[in-house]
Amino acid sequence: MVIVAVLIAFLAIGSVNFYVAKKVHKGLSYFFVNLKFWVVCSCFFVSTVIFVLGFLRNSLPFPTAVKDILAILSYCWMGIFLYLLLYTIISDIIILLCRLFKFSFSKKPITRAVAVLAVFVLTVITSGYGFYNARQIDRIEYDIKLESKTDISDIKMVMISDIHLGTVGCEGRLESIVKEINSQKPDVVCIAGDLFDSSMDLLSDPEKAIENLKKIESTYGVYACFGNHDAGDTFGQMSDFLEKANINILNDQYTVIDERLILAGRLDKSAIGGRDIKRKALSKIEGDNDLPVVVMDHNPANYSDYSSDVDLILSGHTHKGQIFPVNLVTDILYEVDYGYYRKDSKSPQIIVTSGIGYWGMPMRVGSDSELVVINFKN
Repeated sequence: MVIVAVLIAFLAIGSVNFYVAKKVHKGLSYFFVNLKFWVVCSCFFVSTVIFVLGFLRNSLPFPTAVKDILAILSYCWMGIFLYLLLYTIISDIIILLCRLFKFSFSKKPITRAVAVLAVFVLTVITSGYGFYNARQIDRIEYDIKLESKTDISDIKMVMISDIHLGTVGCEGRLESIVKEINSQKPDVVCIAGDLFDSSMDLLSDPEKAIENLKKIESTYGVYACFGNHDAGDTFGQMSDFLEKANINILNDQYTVIDERLILAGRLDKSAIGGRDIKRKALSKIEGDNDLPVVVMDHNPANYSDYSSDVDLILSGHTHKGQIFPVNLVTDILYEVDYGYYRKDSKSPQIIVTSGIGYWGMPMRVGSDSELVVINFKN
């Protein structure tokens, strides 16, 4: 089944690459008359092979250095190709519309040549911005009002999610992420899932990552829940890693912060890798309702599971689409895919972060890598 799935994926990716290669060749032929289609097609074929190998690298008998290079090439190409494909489709639509309206220039060879140049330029600009923007960290601040609850207005909470350790470039950003957290002088740090990218084997230097995470400074500690990527065959190693990093994991458990705040963490319902998920009933983790209740639940799709007994839900997962136009899709799929939301006065408040890391391609377009600061108001 795995081989069949890989073959289907390879054919699908190859077909899309063939479409782009055909359009690119048609445009470049205006400038390079002797350019053969097989040359252009071969370039795209090689990129397809590298892309697939990059995703399968963990199951291949290659040296670690080779796997790392494959990962970089694969994920970077994935982002670049998405925009190459998008702009190629847009250029085709524009040319088609021009032909429907009988603009004479639409059938001239130079039109396709100009279109291909425009596609290249736009792809380079968009991808370049995406690679740069993914490494920047925005600070987003929310004031959360708690009615008739214990006063916790002096507690500053910092929330991050979706670090995705193991993804290209994420380990290298960890030191700057920790510095950004510490610069906020938090009382509580919450990591709302997806600390890892499905396997501990993807980390190049776990010990260095542990040492960086241990440098997080927080009055009452660092807490996390597991996300859908925090799973797989190395799940036990992930738990050990976090214990060594002084990060407290809340698996359908809660803790009381300074005897004034209940902080709970939920298990993710859809863990990748077959981890058996049996979430406990909410009543078993809500605790004393005289205290404010904050729940970390990685996937905001679970928002409807909660009642007014919970004051605030902290989620991530969506990445706010990570790149345009995927953010338009997440906006449709989720009741709230980003930011602050409260359905009505009887519903809990929720904050969904776009995440501080990224999945796959080290790019962000239409979304930002962010750190969330939460100020409680009474």
